[in-house]
Amino acid sequence: MASFPSYVTVHYSRPESFDPAIVQSEVERGLAKLRVGSSRVVKQVAVTLLFSSAEDTEAFEDWYFTAIKRIGFFDWHDSRTNVVRRVRFQGGALGELTPMAQGFAVAQRTATLEYLR
Repeated sequence: MASFPSYVTVHYSRPESFDPAIVQSEVERGLAKLRVGSSRVVKQVAVTLLFSSAEDTEAFEDWYFTAIKRIGFFDWHDSRTNVVRRVRFQGGALGELTPMAQGFAVAQRTATLEYLR
C-alpha cells in the first residue's frame, strides 16, 4: 500500500462533507419516509497540497503517476482525527498547480480526498 508523501504539507481547504446515503420515499400525506440506503458513506475532504520546492512538486507527480497510478488508494494521516485513513483522490483528479514563488520554488494545488466511513 502506498503512503502519502511526507514532503507534501496538507491544509484543509473547507469543511468535510459526505452523502448521508439516505433513501427517501414520498408519501401522499405527511413527511416523507426515510431509510438508510447503505451502512457506509463516502466522505470527501477538500485539501490544498503545499510543495516547498520544485523538486517536491516533480517527486509528487512521479508518485501520483507511478505509485498510485492516478486512481489508487493510499494511506494518509488525517491530522484532524490523528488516524491513518485509506483514501484516494476523488475521480483521480488533482487541481491546477499554482506557483507561490518564482520558478515554482513554492507551489500548491488543490485536491479532494475521499474514503469510506
